[in-house]
Amino acid sequence: MRLPLPRPRSLAGQLFAMQVVLVAVVVAGCAVFAYVTDRAQAEENARRQATATAAAVADSPSVLAAARSADPTAVLQPYAEALRRHAGVAFVVIMAPDGTRWTHPEPEQIGRTYLGHIEEAVAGRTHSETHLGVLGPSVRTVAPVFDGGGRVVALVSAGITIEKISEQVREQVAALLGMAGAALALGGAGTYVINARLRRHTHGMNAAELSRMHDYHEAALHAVREGLVMLDGRRRIALINDGARELLGLDEGVVGRPAAELGLPATLTGALLSSEPRVDETHLTADRVLVVNTRPVVGGERRGTVATLRDRTELQALSGELDSERGFTEALRSQAHEAANRLHTVVSLIELGRVAEAVEFATAELELAQALTDRVVDAVGEPVLAALLLGKAAQANERGVELVLTEDSRIDDGLVPSALPSRDLVTILGNLIDNAVEAAGGTPHARVTVTVAARTGDGELLLRVSDNGPGVRPADRDAVLGRGWSTRGPGRGLGLALVGQAVSRATGTLDVTDAEAGGAAFTVRLPLPAPMPAAAQVPTAVQVPKAVQVPAAVPVPTAVPVPAAVSVPRGTPGTPPAGSSEVVS
Repeated sequence: MRLPLPRPRSLAGQLFAMQVVLVAVVVAGCAVFAYVTDRAQAEENARRQATATAAAVADSPSVLAAARSADPTAVLQPYAEALRRHAGVAFVVIMAPDGTRWTHPEPEQIGRTYLGHIEEAVAGRTHSETHLGVLGPSVRTVAPVFDGGGRVVALVSAGITIEKISEQVREQVAALLGMAGAALALGGAGTYVINARLRRHTHGMNAAELSRMHDYHEAALHAVREGLVMLDGRRRIALINDGARELLGLDEGVVGRPAAELGLPATLTGALLSSEPRVDETHLTADRVLVVNTRPVVGGERRGTVATLRDRTELQALSGELDSERGFTEALRSQAHEAANRLHTVVSLIELGRVAEAVEFATAELELAQALTDRVVDAVGEPVLAALLLGKAAQANERGVELVLTEDSRIDDGLVPSALPSRDLVTILGNLIDNAVEAAGGTPHARVTVTVAARTGDGELLLRVSDNGPGVRPADRDAVLGRGWSTRGPGRGLGLALVGQAVSRATGTLDVTDAEAGGAAFTVRLPLPAPMPAAAQVPTAVQVPKAVQVPAAVPVPTAVPVPAAVSVPRGTPGTPPAGSSEVVS
């Protein structure tokens, strides 16, 4: 059975223990140093005090006079004791040159020999030493007393006992220990406060856990495909992962730069700098559709912002294609209903025995329905654009809008370069037609005019869509391609922004002008590669008319012509057939 091992101490706990030990060692070291220094200083002060006292006594004329008298003790003992008490020394001993004491703090010691070295003093030199005497170990100084002829007639010894010195040191050490304890307590309290804060910031983790967490953080940061941007309190880039750099088109040196100076679109910059959280907002860059979520980091004060970025470029394109397919489906359902009505008319005429009128009615409807189909197929050899135009014509017809393909429209199959994705063509032309139909809807004689032409001589693919609706005001033409610009209410305005994005990817141009019919005209010019030499071109006679191919989702037997389902109602010549995406010619 494995015993549970104690969890390693947290980083804050380790630092606290280390700091407490360090403070304790420093305080103890300082205390020992101060004690040794104070003791040495106390001994030196005692030596100086003893020397000064002995020298003062030795220079006194009354001492010299008493030394020459018959009974020096009688005069000198009261003087020495008074001086001892006044000078604060342990003893003042005056003796004969041979060491016989004349005075002593203990009277019974008078007349006995002085304990200590007097050779230096007898020789006329003041001498200091630490020696064990009657009163115990002491620091003492022996000074000579000279007569007028320079002869040593007496000796003076003054000293302070080691016990008294130690008592002074103990008082100093007590004060020192008090200060050391206060310093230790203050240092420990400060260390505890600092480490408590550190513990909160590190969430109680130790160094190994923090290192492992950092490794996980780095791995997760660079592994996720979504973009992650963190701004500090001064709105500068504090952290950005690889996904965000790729989505925003930024380099690795972006960390530390203000978000307002990154050259991002104004709306996206505003979302990053906003003090309010943003949830699933759609923003456009030069070539991407991004979903942005932001949340401020608040902890007593604003500390920054965390933003996540998701790429919805492909999803948005697929969503547009799905919307187009739904539109086609609805148009086919409606036209199937209309075709059924016309078929019932033909059958009813035959049942009434009016065969000639039935044939005439069916022939006229078929010819009218086939007119725009033939026009599109003859003019547009690019299958994607041809299918798109036929489908949009059916949608426009359902909304009472006439879609007209101009006479100068012409695109032969194979002229659109492979570098220009079909999806971008659908995005550009489909959104322009949708907006034009929506703008023209409800106006008298609503009409949308489309021009698609591959001008190899000019090296451009021209796509122009105009309408006879209310148009775009000159003041709005700069903002019309921005995200969210719409006259149809909130939640709209993404289509033209996607058009501008697709045109930018293809290095083309987009112009907004007034149409001749009074509405708006959107003109897109996309670059085409230089034409191939004549010898390398494929003869047009052997080109396969792909424009008349039928999508696999709505197969029609080639042997059965589509009757009234592709027709256009009488009285609206040139109106596109609703079911024209199923025509086989």
